[in-house]
Amino acid sequence: MEMMKKTEQYLPLELIIQILLMLPVKSLICFKCVCKSWFSLISDTNFANSHFQLTAKTHTPRILLITPNLESLTIDFETSLYDESASYSSNVSFLLPQSFTELDIKGSCRGFILLSCGSCLRLWNPSTGVRKYIPNSLIDCNLDACHFYGFGYDESRDDYLVLSMSYDPNAYDKLTRLGLFSLRANKWNEIYGDSYFPYCLARQNSKVEPFLNGAIHWLAICYDLLTNVILGYHLMQRELLELTLPADITSGPSNVYDLWVFRGCLSLWDMAHDNGTVEIWVMEKYNVTSSWIKTLVLSFDGIPTHYFCPTYGTKSGDIVGTDAGNVLAKYNDKGQLLEHRSFSSSEYGSLVVMYTESLLSMPGGDSGQPKKMIRRRRRRS
Repeated sequence: MEMMKKTEQYLPLELIIQILLMLPVKSLICFKCVCKSWFSLISDTNFANSHFQLTAKTHTPRILLITPNLESLTIDFETSLYDESASYSSNVSFLLPQSFTELDIKGSCRGFILLSCGSCLRLWNPSTGVRKYIPNSLIDCNLDACHFYGFGYDESRDDYLVLSMSYDPNAYDKLTRLGLFSLRANKWNEIYGDSYFPYCLARQNSKVEPFLNGAIHWLAICYDLLTNVILGYHLMQRELLELTLPADITSGPSNVYDLWVFRGCLSLWDMAHDNGTVEIWVMEKYNVTSSWIKTLVLSFDGIPTHYFCPTYGTKSGDIVGTDAGNVLAKYNDKGQLLEHRSFSSSEYGSLVVMYTESLLSMPGGDSGQPKKMIRRRRRRS
C-alpha cells in the first residue's frame, strides 16, 4: 500500500484578510484566540479601519436600546423586529453606578456612543466593550445653565471630539460657553467663553444630534431673526453654521418636529397630532434651502400610542422609529406600517440609539474600567 503524503492546507494572507473583513465584530474578537498572527492582524489599526469602512458600506447599523433595568438590546433592524436571532442583549450596569434617571445618550459616531450620567460623560464601544471616561469640563460648572452635548469625528486630524455647549436661559445677553474635548489630546479647549450667542437650542425630545458632513446639528431659535433654524458646528473647520428650515414646516401646538439623517441627507420629520401623520422632509443638497423636498407622509394610527418619531432608514428603504417610549415601528418606503413591537413593560421609556459595529480604538488609548473597579479586583497582600 502506498503511503499517502500529508499536505498542509494553505491560504494566502491576502485571502485570509478578505475573509476576516466580512465577519462581524463578535466573531473577530473570538478569532483573536486562534493564533498569534490572527491576534496581531485583527488588533491592527489598518485592519480595524478597513473593517469599519466595509461594514458601514454594506451593512445597516444596529439599534441599541437601554431599558430602565439597565439591560441593553441590540437589534439588526434590516430583519423583522420579531426575529429573536437578529438581536442579543447584555447588562450595562458597569457603565452606570448612579440611577437610571440620570442616564442619557448624547451622540453616536463610528461605533462609539457618548453617554451622560449627571455630570459624567462616558464613551463606549458596545461591540468591543471598551470605554473611556471623559473628565468634566470647566464650562459645565454652572448647575443653573442649560447643557447640550454633541459627538463626532474630525477626519482631517483623525480625532474624536465631544462638544459641550452651555448657556444661562435667564441671562439677558445670552452668554454662552462652548468647548471641545479632543480624545487625541485628552483635554478640553474652550472655543467661546462668555460671548454673545444669539441662539437658544430647542430640544423637543431627548435624542441624538445628527452628525453629517463633518458637522453636529441641532434645532435652535435665532433671537436676531426671531425664527427657528438649524444650528451646526463643523468639527474640521471649527465654525458655527446656520441652516434654514423648510418654509412649510409649522410649529403649532399640535406639531412636533426634529432632525435625523435619512438616505444620507440631513432630514426633518414633522409630526401633526391633529391629523395623525408624520411628514418626512429631506435636504437633497446640503445647506441649500431650495433643495428641501417632502418625500413621504406616514400615518401613525396603527401604533398603539399614536406617536411616532422616525429615527433610521435601512438600506432596503424601510424606516424604523420609536414612539419615544418602548415601542419600535417599521414602515416601508411607500409609508405603509409593516410592524411594531414593544421591548419593555416599564412605564419609563427606553433610550434608543443607532450605531455601526466596529473594532476601532479611541485615540489616546481606551481607559477601560474605572480605577475604582480595578482596585476592587486586586488581591490583598
